[in-house]
Amino acid sequence: MRDGRAAFGAVVLALAVAAALFAPLVAGDPLVQRDIVATRFLPPLSADLHGEFHPLGTDRFGRDVWARLVFGARISLGVGALAVLVSVAVGVLVGAIAGYWRGWAGVLLLGLTDFSLALPRVVLLLLLASLWQPSAGLVVVVLGLTGWMTIARLVHGEVRTLAARPFVEGAIGLGAGGRRVLARHILPNALTPVTVAAALGLGNAIMLEAGLSFLGLGVQPPTPSWGNLIASGRDTLVNAPWVAAAPGVALVLVVVAATLLGDAIRDRMDPGQRGGGGGAAGQ
Repeated sequence: MRDGRAAFGAVVLALAVAAALFAPLVAGDPLVQRDIVATRFLPPLSADLHGEFHPLGTDRFGRDVWARLVFGARISLGVGALAVLVSVAVGVLVGAIAGYWRGWAGVLLLGLTDFSLALPRVVLLLLLASLWQPSAGLVVVVLGLTGWMTIARLVHGEVRTLAARPFVEGAIGLGAGGRRVLARHILPNALTPVTVAAALGLGNAIMLEAGLSFLGLGVQPPTPSWGNLIASGRDTLVNAPWVAAAPGVALVLVVVAATLLGDAIRDRMDPGQRGGGGGAAGQ
């Protein structure tokens, strides 16, 4: 926490997660509509005719922007985190098998990984999201199954390097089977780059979810997510900019926080990579 990047990232992410977890306690119902004509497009820090205070104003239907922002954080952060978990699980499994067992299975898995890496992820996301009914669950699956390849490559390289280390040869000499050696001796030592990739991938997954929701291929209204909140306010930027600005600022802050935290974790775990954070974060 002495690293300013880590402190900023951890504080912002902690505040966002806390707001999402305790959304019913810090905000009202995001779907409540009262007298739309009288309460629509109220500016920030104003109260409506019923005396209810709106710190971030209201949208075109008189719904509280703060409430929708906080409840939208549940969807955006939850979908991003679950997508990263799916990517990590698939990537670690594929990379470990391909790195330790170097027969036909490893060659096949590496070929599948390289083929998947060659496909444009955004185009693939749009294609898959347009084939089925848009939902939060679909976004998690689509993001998870299009983001595991880099992790698989990282784990593959680490496993191959560690498999030649003396402590692994010693475990094999003592009679440990291949699965035990992989699970108990190799994988725990190969997860450092996975931790960094997961932290950096969180911001990317949140951005992609917001992009899909913005295009109407993700979480569907009236369920709030940061992407469809920005989409709902894009045509009112002149007369009510706060409708789109609030979720936009929140999205930028969380993505920057996740990226800075990932950079700090990488530098802490692998000081030899210090100074190369910009390129990794950009990828």
